[in-house]
This record gives sequence, structure tokens and C-alpha cells, in this order.
Amino acid sequence: MLLLLLLLLLLLLLLLLLLLLLLLLLLLLLLLLLLLLLPLLLLLLLLLLLLLLLLLLLLLLLLLLLVLLLLVLLLPPPSPPPPPPPPPPPPPPRLLLLLLLLLPLLLLLLPLLLLLLLLLLPLLLLLLLLLLLLLLLLLPLLLLLLLLLLLLLLLLLLLLLLLLLLLLLQLLLLLLLLLLLLLLLLPLLLLLLLLLLLLLLHHHHHHHHHHSQ
Repeated sequence: MLLLLLLLLLLLLLLLLLLLLLLLLLLLLLLLLLLLLLPLLLLLLLLLLLLLLLLLLLLLLLLLLLVLLLLVLLLPPPSPPPPPPPPPPPPPPRLLLLLLLLLPLLLLLLPLLLLLLLLLLPLLLLLLLLLLLLLLLLLPLLLLLLLLLLLLLLLLLLLLLLLLLLLLLQLLLLLLLLLLLLLLLLPLLLLLLLLLLLLLLHHHHHHHHHHSQ
């Protein structure tokens, strides 16, 4: 019986910790909702949940006190000084009385724990729903950030394309300049060739005339 009470005590402590965590989560959600200026209905719902959790905490504390009292009752009394050897002791009625007291209490405690668990499950579901709502409310901000990032990437790509186009235009301009230079140099080369031919012909003619004389 003592072991069973200790297990119940541990279970109650775990439930208390779980409720405290849920309270903290609800407080954080309340702060977030106040910051995001959600409608008043959600705030009222969260306040009701907080009140319900506080009531559950009080109930659990009362149960803890009850279990501690039972543990104190079950502990053996302080040992008196050793008396002279008595006759064989009769079966102690105190233990039987404690067992008779504890059985209905345990039968009460177990349904209470089940009720607490059943109350905690919808609270957890409500918390999950609130988290989903918060995520849905935060999704537009995330989408805006993603769109801004995409716009920045597109701008960077456009800048890169413009730079490439400028480089290509520069290359084309260089090619055009080279072609123009070639086109300008070709007549000059032709003129030079003609002049050379004329000089050669003139020189040849002059030499032939001098030889004939």
C-alpha cells in the first residue's frame, strides 16, 4: 500500500509539472496574441483555459496534501523504549482501519486522475489549434519575406544579365571598330600598291629610254 501511494504521489507531481508547462505555454500564447492584436474571442477563450488550468492545479494540490496525510498516517510510529517481553501480540487493528480508510480514498483518487487526464487532452488539442492559428497568422509575414527574397534574387539576375549585355555590346563595338579600320585600311593599301606599281613602271620606262640612247 505504501508503494502504491508513492506511485500516486509521483503521478500527481508529474501532472502538476505538465499543468505548469501548459500554463506557461498559454501565457506565451496570450502574449503573442496580444502582440498580434487578435480578436477578443480568442483572448477570452485563452483566459477561460487559464482559469480552468488554475482550478486543476488547485485540485491537484489538494490531492497531493491528501496523499501526504495518508503517507504520514501509514508511517510507523516512533519506537518506544523496549518493554519487557510481552505475550504474543494480537493482530493490530490500526492497519486494518487504515486499509479500510484507504480503499475508498484510492477509489476516489483514480477516477479523479482519469478526469484530469481527460481534461488535459482537450487542453492540449486547443493549444495545438492555437499554435496552428498563430502559424497561419504568421504565414503572410513569412510569405512576404519569401517574396522579398525572390524579388532581390530577380533583381540580382537582371543586373547580371545587364552586365552580360553590356559586355556583349562592348565586344560588338570592338568588332565593328575593327571592321571599320579594315575597311579604311583597304583603300589605303590599294593606293599604296598602285603607287608602287606606278613607281616601278616609271623607273622601268626611264631606264629603258636611257639605255636606248
